[in-house]
Formats: sequence, structure tokens, C-alpha cells
Amino acid sequence: MLSCRSIGRGLATVTMVGMCVSPIAALAQQANPFTGMSGVWSGKGTISLESGAREAIRCRATYAVRADGNALQQTLRCASDSYKIELTSNVVASGNKLSGTWSESTRNVSGDVQGTVAGEKFQVVVSAGTFSADLALTTKGNSQSVVIRSHGSEFKGANITLART
Repeated sequence: MLSCRSIGRGLATVTMVGMCVSPIAALAQQANPFTGMSGVWSGKGTISLESGAREAIRCRATYAVRADGNALQQTLRCASDSYKIELTSNVVASGNKLSGTWSESTRNVSGDVQGTVAGEKFQVVVSAGTFSADLALTTKGNSQSVVIRSHGSEFKGANITLART
């Protein structure tokens, strides 16, 4: 049976990392990947489960970006018909490297974020205990696309699209 905890871990990390993308030119993204992120973003997508089931989800994020564009603090809320997620995260960029932490308050789960950025594309690995997932992120203007594939859990993946509101 699907557990809310396994979905929450996967979805929380997917969504959090999905937000860590900048809508500026490729060169500037590597130097200051969070520049232009401040404000409210929202969107929707689908999650995939090991059973083959799919479920729609809606998300809303608020971002605070450090003045130099190299650090992001996020508050995120996502909901579907069967569960909700309340997430906070802190991510820092150093050159083309990303690192940080996240926590999900409704399930008392937390973990790490590690990744790289090259132009408009982010490759990220998120983890929490035995859970890990690979994420591919792309930004085009004010639209963000997040694709995740997880390993070793009932949560198998997600596709989410976000836009600045």
C-alpha cells in the first residue's frame, strides 16, 4: 500500500528542487542561478506511483532570494485529493554547484540537495535517509519544467510545470 510518507518525501524533494531554477540567460544562471526568482510561483502536474497510478497535484511557492542571487529560501505548499505537503528549503549556489537542505513539516521528514547547473539545465540529486531521486530541471522565460525519477520507493516520479503568478 502507498504511504503518505513515501509520497511526501519524493514530492517534497521534487517540488523544492524544481523551484531552484532561474529565468535568466544561461551565463548569468551559472553565476547567479536564483536571480529573478523572488516572488510567488504556482503550477500543477502529475505524480506516478509504483502501482502505475497517477494523481494530479497543485503547488504554490514563495521565494526569498539573497541580493547576490546565490541563495534561495523557499516556502512551498502542494496538495492533491489525498494529501498535502508543507515544505521549507534553503539552497546555495557556488559556481555551477548547488547544495542545501529541505524539511517537510506534515511528515517530519528532512534531507539534502546536491547538484549542478549548466545553462538553463539543472541536474540534481535529492536525498532523505534511504530515499533518493534524480531530477532534470529546465527554465524557459517564466516557466519551469521539473522531471523526477526516484529510486527505492513507492513514489516513482513526477512531471510538474510552474509559472510566476
